[in-house]
Amino acid sequence: MADWSLQVLLSSLHDDIQRRLATVRSAFGHPGTMGDASEGVWLELLNTYLPKRYQAATAHVVDSLGKFSQQIDVVVFDRQYSPFIFNFQGQTIIPAESVYAVFEAKQTANAGLVTYAQEKVASVRALHRTSLPIPHAGGTYPPKALIPIMGGLLTVESDWSPPLGPSFQKALEANLGDGRLDIGCVATHGHFVFDEKSGRYQLLAEGKPATAFLFKLIEKLQFSGTVPMIDVDAYAKWLVK
Repeated sequence: MADWSLQVLLSSLHDDIQRRLATVRSAFGHPGTMGDASEGVWLELLNTYLPKRYQAATAHVVDSLGKFSQQIDVVVFDRQYSPFIFNFQGQTIIPAESVYAVFEAKQTANAGLVTYAQEKVASVRALHRTSLPIPHAGGTYPPKALIPIMGGLLTVESDWSPPLGPSFQKALEANLGDGRLDIGCVATHGHFVFDEKSGRYQLLAEGKPATAFLFKLIEKLQFSGTVPMIDVDAYAKWLVK
């Protein structure tokens, strides 16, 4: 039996993702169709390779006060502890407490689309999230602190030259508040990540961006912890409205 090669396996993973994204870009002329197909590639990547406690979907996010986010291309949410995910007329609605990360998926990165992604991310972070005390054999633990919701941008290309240079960094740094983009991928060129310690972005050009992005996302999810215990009664109150 021939020797296995981890390098070949990881390279093949990236090559497959980049090839499918490039095919979408060249084969579909309608922007809406192209966008849906690109989202599908990223969703398949995440649903295949993220641990099973996580799931990814195109969705709106809702809170217990009845407020909704804008539609989000890629929502990474908890599937182990989430008591309900709504599906209505082909639309997925996810409670805010269940969300780990949200991404805007586009064909290319430019200043306008970075701003647009930041607005989408901010619409999720602005939602109210509940957290209940956690019962255990000896009593209860206090409510779990809310985990930060990661925000990001996923593209095939970049309109800037160099693709991950000062102009990209300036656009990212224009909103370091509720719209901050923590992590993202430009599949043809590299990925970016916000470094909490330095308060600055790392824009990393490398040969296998999709794989590098996937590994960095898994690492950040590992350290984000578990979503809080959702107050189901806070949502159930809407049944009597």
